[in-house]
Amino acid sequence: MNSTMVQRMAWLTATTALLVALGTTLAGAVGEWHRAGADARGGVSGVAFEGRTGDGAGVRVLVVHDNKRSGQQRLSRLTHGDGSDGVSPITWDGPEPVDLEAIEAIPGMPGEYLALTGRGIVYRMKVTGSTATVVDHTPLPAIGTGDDFESFALVARNGRLVALWADRGAGAGRPATLYAAPVTFASWGQPLFGDVTRRAYGAAYPAEDGTRHISDISVTGSGRILVSSAADAGDDGPFDSAVSDAGRVTVSAAGRPRIALETSPTVLETFPRYKVEGMECLPGSGDALLGTDDENGGGYVTTRPLCGA
Repeated sequence: MNSTMVQRMAWLTATTALLVALGTTLAGAVGEWHRAGADARGGVSGVAFEGRTGDGAGVRVLVVHDNKRSGQQRLSRLTHGDGSDGVSPITWDGPEPVDLEAIEAIPGMPGEYLALTGRGIVYRMKVTGSTATVVDHTPLPAIGTGDDFESFALVARNGRLVALWADRGAGAGRPATLYAAPVTFASWGQPLFGDVTRRAYGAAYPAEDGTRHISDISVTGSGRILVSSAADAGDDGPFDSAVSDAGRVTVSAAGRPRIALETSPTVLETFPRYKVEGMECLPGSGDALLGTDDENGGGYVTTRPLCGA
C-alpha cells in the first residue's frame, strides 16, 4: 500500500471518528437528519422560510416550539444546508403565546409572519434581527368543538391571500378538518378572515390509534396541498409520520379558495421513528424542509424532494 493511500485512509478514519463524536453528518445532503433541539423544549413544531444564506448554499428558517411555560423559548432561527447547521434563539417581544404549533411568512410583507397556537390564536409578528415583535393577535374563525391545530399555510394568487389550517384529528374516529379562508389585514395590523370553507381529511399513513391526520401543511407553486401526518405513542415514542399529496387549492379572481382533496391521498414518503410536525416547501427548489418534534428525543430537520410540480 503506497503512502498516498495510507494518508487517504487515515484522513477518512479521522473524519469518520469526528462525525461520530459530534453525533452528526455533513450538512446539506438531501435525506440526512440533523439535530435541531436536544430535548422536549427544542422540538420543531412549525417551519417558515426566511431566506437563503449569503452564498446561496443554505437556507434560514424560523421554527416555533410548542412550549407552554412563561419564559421558555417560543421561536428560533435555524440555518440549514450550508455546511454549518445551527440554531439561535429569537427574543419574543409582546404577549406570550402558549403552545405555538405553526408559522408562515406573509407573502409580499418581508420580515412578517403569522404564527398559530394549538387552540387557534393567530399572532402577527415582525422579525428584525434576533427579535420578533408582536403586531397583533386574534382567534381563528369557525373554531370547532375539540379542534386542536398544528398547521397553517398562506397562498397568494391573483393579488389575493388565502389561509389554510386544520384541526389535526385523532385516529379513525376523528379525521382532520381542513379549513380555508381569504385573509386581509386591518390598518392596525389585525388579520381578518373571510368566509370559511371546510373539508374532512383522513391520512392514508400512519394508521395507528390517535394518528394526527394533519400535523402541518405546505402548498406548492402549482397549488398542490402537501400534508404531514404523525403518530405519537407518548413522550418517548415510538413515533411515525409521512408526507402525502392531499389535493389542490385554487383561488378565484375574487379571492375565494376552492379545495379539492384526493379520495385516496398519495403517500410521498414515510418517516418511521420521527414525528414530522413542521414542513415548508423551499422557494426556488422542489425540496421540502421537514422538522420533527420528537418530544423527549428533541427535534431534527431534513430536506426531501417532495415539492416538485
